[in-house]
Amino acid sequence: MRMRFLVCLVVLALCLPAAVAQDSSKAAPPAPTTNRIELPPPSLSGGMSLTEALATRRSVRAFSPTPLSKAELSQILWAAQGITDKQGHRTAPSASAQYYVHVYAASAEGLFEYIPSGHQLQKLSGEDLRSKFSAQPSVNHAPTVLVIAGEYERAISRSGPERGPRVVLLEAGHIAENVLLQAVALGFGAVPVGGIEPKDVQKAAALPSQYSVIYLIPVGHPK
Repeated sequence: MRMRFLVCLVVLALCLPAAVAQDSSKAAPPAPTTNRIELPPPSLSGGMSLTEALATRRSVRAFSPTPLSKAELSQILWAAQGITDKQGHRTAPSASAQYYVHVYAASAEGLFEYIPSGHQLQKLSGEDLRSKFSAQPSVNHAPTVLVIAGEYERAISRSGPERGPRVVLLEAGHIAENVLLQAVALGFGAVPVGGIEPKDVQKAAALPSQYSVIYLIPVGHPK
């Protein structure tokens, strides 16, 4: 009996590593950290007053080719979705703080995803994709084009088929308004572009299939 018990222990010890390895293979892969670019800290004070930004905001569709500096892009992206407290809340509100919307920046240097946690950029492509997003001059000529995409399926699974899409669109609108006002405060021009083919932009940018493009926001120095 004792010998049989010892044999069982040996067999169990041999099988355990394989079982652990099998379970770990099913775990979600960690988020990629390669090609991460640190952004300069955003300015949290000073600048144009909100009242003045509201009064002077206009849709700008003609841009100079001057690219945004790293600090300027940092400020724009922080206004879109930057984290503002230790709990992880962001500049733009989201239903139940689920943050269904993702922001990307396309320029001559490639396509980048904004990562609010850590205030970083994740480089996704070195190709200039702006002309593939839309034939509109504002998209082609702006030095930076923000891509706003949302997760409808995740929102629907949490909030239902009627409310889910609505909260995603509301969140996208909050983000866009933040970007437009921050652009004005920095002396830039910007315009929300909704006349696009979302699937074409998603395909060109190779975004995840569950992300639906809502609109584009060209940003740059007015021409």
